[in-house]
Amino acid sequence: MSLKELTKAEEAVMKQVWHLQKATVKEIAALMPDPKPAYTTVATVLKVLKDKGFVEAGSAGNVLTYFPLVKEDDYRRFAFDKVFSTYFDGSYENLVSFLVEEKRLDEGAYQRLLEAAKKLKKK
Repeated sequence: MSLKELTKAEEAVMKQVWHLQKATVKEIAALMPDPKPAYTTVATVLKVLKDKGFVEAGSAGNVLTYFPLVKEDDYRRFAFDKVFSTYFDGSYENLVSFLVEEKRLDEGAYQRLLEAAKKLKKK
């Protein structure tokens, strides 16, 4: 299955689903950051996530329980790869340069980033 990009609202709900691993709309809504979305908003987002193949629902009586179908690490890689290719032209040098210049990294963090980038290139 190919992953699809999530909206901010979908990502926020998915973070709670990943955290809980199995939850009802009410449980997910309760953990959302302030300002908390309405119950119906969370339910609608979960339906969209189900349609996109990110979650599945099972029923326990009258209550639907949602669980993730996509692993958080898989989506994290997908999202990073999209940003990496779009904003850094797939260049580790551009990424590290951005982090150093824009995020004011110290020398130790810079060296760790370079080493990590070198390891990635070897893969």
